[in-house]
This record gives sequence, C-alpha cells and structure tokens, in this order.
Amino acid sequence: MLEVSERQELPVIPGKRYFTIGEVAELCQVKPHVLRYWEQEFPMLSPVKRRGNRRYYQRHDVLLIRQIRALLYEQGYTIHGARQKLSGEEAKGDVTQSQQVIQDTISELEGILRILRQ
Repeated sequence: MLEVSERQELPVIPGKRYFTIGEVAELCQVKPHVLRYWEQEFPMLSPVKRRGNRRYYQRHDVLLIRQIRALLYEQGYTIHGARQKLSGEEAKGDVTQSQQVIQDTISELEGILRILRQ
C-alpha cells in the first residue's frame, strides 16, 4: 500500500467527467505513449474512444492508471505481475475498489487542505 506522502506527489484529479490523454499523462506523470501501451497490456483499462479514435478517460480510468503506475514504478512489479495483482483485486469485488477510491479522496482532500493553509 502506498504511503500518503507518496500519493501527494501526483496532482489532484479535477472534478471533470472526461480527460484527454494529455491531461491524464500530466495527472499520472507518465507519457502518452506509455498510456497507449498500458491499454494493450491491461484489459481493464479501456478509455472511451470517439471521433478520430480520440481517447477520453474517466475518473476511474485515471485512478486505475495511478494504481498501475504505483505497481510498476514504486513497488517494482513487472507488467505481468501487475496485471495479475489487479485481476486478483477485481475478483475481490467492489469493496477493494471502494477502499481505493476512499484513500484517493483522502489524499486529494489532504492536498487541498495543504493548499488552503498556505
């Protein structure tokens, strides 16, 4: 599990419904070509595609990408290992996903609080 201080390095996710690949790249601190590659490697990551094959990511996609990023870059998982871990967590049901959303929300609120105190 990530420490709160590690999560705060990433920018707060704005309250939008859809995000472009460039916005997600900034929010998750990865390059757009990495996001396109991860779409091929992680079947649960599937942004909405619209005109001209443009990708539009939703909030749950951004949270999933941050989770993938943490597994690969911070916890040292391989692509295969991260895929297995995420598949195992999906099998646990909505409880794990809800806990992740709660933890991410807490991190975002702490970031906002930090900004307000300045």
